[in-house]
Amino acid sequence: MKKIFLSAAALMLMISCNNEDNNTVTDTPETSVIAHRGCASHDVLERQLKEDPSLAKRMQEIELDTETAKAQGRIVNGVIEIPVVFNVLYRTAAENISQAQLQSQIDVLNKDFNAQNSDYNTANNPYSSVRANVGIRFVLDKVVRKSTTKTSWGTNDAMKKTSTGGIAPTSPTTKLNYWVCTIGGGILGYAQFPGGSSATDGVAIDSKYTGTNGTATYPFNLGRTGTHEVGHWMNLRHIWGDATCGNDQVSDTPSHNTANYGVPAVGHRSTCSGTPLEMYMNYMDYTDDRGMYMFSNGQKTRMLAIFSTTGARKSFR
Repeated sequence: MKKIFLSAAALMLMISCNNEDNNTVTDTPETSVIAHRGCASHDVLERQLKEDPSLAKRMQEIELDTETAKAQGRIVNGVIEIPVVFNVLYRTAAENISQAQLQSQIDVLNKDFNAQNSDYNTANNPYSSVRANVGIRFVLDKVVRKSTTKTSWGTNDAMKKTSTGGIAPTSPTTKLNYWVCTIGGGILGYAQFPGGSSATDGVAIDSKYTGTNGTATYPFNLGRTGTHEVGHWMNLRHIWGDATCGNDQVSDTPSHNTANYGVPAVGHRSTCSGTPLEMYMNYMDYTDDRGMYMFSNGQKTRMLAIFSTTGARKSFR
């Protein structure tokens, strides 16, 4: 298991360990179904760190507060209910996904964050002892729809700004904004970590990987892209720490070589120190939707810490 570290130097290493890939694709249609999960949250964070030098300090303070909240037990009691605003940007009728498809995404979030998903008790899970019921509810607040001529939006937050043809967020300090649009470049979605600007706060996910019905496309048709990205929004890192045998700042997740794809075989081990069994069934890996079905207790504690009385998302309490 990994140990938590909190120095500013370590934080910067963690968030800059990969080469940057801006993925600012615009007006390039997707030509085929995506075979592997692509999440641009880490790349977007690297861009934001370059654009805003003060972001690293804010994120370091969030890390320090997270550790204090965990150590002192300043974690929210009861159930947090998060209103979700869907901002749908569409060029075709297929991209203008139905209310039923959007509601199915809310249903998935509620199941996955409350240990009510049908695959939660999957047999042969070596990490069943650390499975978590995060205990956060989501409710559909409203849907904003806007027709556009753009074929793809990229990852430079264009979909979040009216000046670039997008939709501005609704009350981002008290509502989770979820942009539904074609992103392009092989990216299923991305999220903004706590500490960033409220003007761009939320998650952006392709319509083909939202919810479980309508246009939801296999192997990402079970709504788990939403679960993964909301995990980032709640301050979770990729389980491999965005580096070979990296650190995701969670003590009960094992070291991973890198991302896993598809659905790994039971017993898949890392070649990192100690050759631990990888937690490939974790929502913060890159497996297909049918291969991920749990958060860990350590991830739960980390997520709830941002809703504490001094947490980065305390306004959601």
